[in-house]
Amino acid sequence: MKVGLFGIGLDTYWPQFEGLLQRLEGYQNQIADKMNEFGAEVVNVGLIDSPVKAREAADNLKKNDVDIVFLYVSTYALSSTVLPVVQKLKCPIVILNIQPVAAIDYENFNKMGDRGLMTGEWLAHCQACSAPEIANVFNRSGLDYEFVTGYLGEQAVWDDIQDWIDAAHVASVMNNNRLGVLGHYYCGMLDVYSDLTKQSAAFGTHIEVVEMCEVKKYRDEVTEIEIKEKIQEFYNTFEVVAECEEAELIRAAKTSVALDKLVEAHNLGSLAYYYEGESGNEYENIVTSVIAGNTLLTGKNVPVAGEYEVKNAQAMKIMDAFGVGGSFSEFYAMDFNDDIVMLGHDGPAHFAIAEGKVQLVPLPVYHGKPGKGLSIQMTVKHGPVTLLSVVEGRDEVFLLVAEGASVEGPTLQIGNTNSRYRFSIGARAFMNEWSKQGPAHHCAIGVGHIANKIEKLGKLLNLKVVKIC
Repeated sequence: MKVGLFGIGLDTYWPQFEGLLQRLEGYQNQIADKMNEFGAEVVNVGLIDSPVKAREAADNLKKNDVDIVFLYVSTYALSSTVLPVVQKLKCPIVILNIQPVAAIDYENFNKMGDRGLMTGEWLAHCQACSAPEIANVFNRSGLDYEFVTGYLGEQAVWDDIQDWIDAAHVASVMNNNRLGVLGHYYCGMLDVYSDLTKQSAAFGTHIEVVEMCEVKKYRDEVTEIEIKEKIQEFYNTFEVVAECEEAELIRAAKTSVALDKLVEAHNLGSLAYYYEGESGNEYENIVTSVIAGNTLLTGKNVPVAGEYEVKNAQAMKIMDAFGVGGSFSEFYAMDFNDDIVMLGHDGPAHFAIAEGKVQLVPLPVYHGKPGKGLSIQMTVKHGPVTLLSVVEGRDEVFLLVAEGASVEGPTLQIGNTNSRYRFSIGARAFMNEWSKQGPAHHCAIGVGHIANKIEKLGKLLNLKVVKIC
């Protein structure tokens, strides 16, 4: 993840005000050091104070192929030192209108006695002077940008910068992701059907069509040692309940090993799957034993969405890339007594965000699907959560987001992920407002409140973001 940073100033000032340039460069270096702490590789091309230097800086940043550029306004600067850089880079720009302190110490400032020294001191604090000028030129040039405004010691400033870096990282992950699609749609789920071209256009994702026969090939080649190791991984990761039959564990282990090999062979970063065929066929044996393996993959940064829900595989990948999970979910029920909504799913879960133990349990029937087999039973960690849906609307792909909380209380012990969620606008209003945006009936759930990061991701991808609460 490469982040570009350049400052702007006015070369006329340096001979007029001794030490001003070095002071401003010191502030810029503070910003660069902090960005490095956020996990970014910072390409700091220094403080630009003339159009000639601007073109040199643009060449340097372009050569380094930065993902996002932060423009630090160190003092008043001519917009002619900015435009050449931004025009050449054609990447997201965030303008840092950041003062060294919250306010000038007026009393000591006015005691300086030398108006020349006083002017130099003021210029070290006049970052806001250039903000309208830069915005004016960017607007007239058709360039997109965002502002971070505040002062160096302000936590909100650093949080905002980190959110932009995190969002740029996720945009890069999505742009380089390879999403596998295995099997076919669940027949009749019209909301789940996706336009793969639109998904590639919106996120840059490569869609890789993979076949059940390839999974079968890998599964047929699985060795006894691989089965033993995979079953041990089940026991290390899950609480394997006593009712799980050895034959079902072996069946799930073989399929899990095959899925690992499929992911490795195609360098997949996410997967959407579903399959139905003639009752008792060999592919049915595979698809009814995938949940344990797909849950392992999901918890290891390869999110897997069932029912061929491509859009939700995208949402899960976004949440996973932000480091907050992204568990496959759908709406289960509403509890009007407690004003909560229950969400869960019988498919793969994100075990890394579980509250307590994650159980591997047998299911006598997969409701609405063929066969039976092992499933995951867990609750999402109690505390703040964010729901995300990638929506294909009538004319556009957009992001639908809501913040709430996973709360304690009774859940349905039916061998699914199942949790209780409370929202600030109440269960009724949430269900109405969420549904009216037209998402598919699945969503991805992550821990923590990250709507602000998702909104920034939307800006970077040029996608609308709708926040319900």
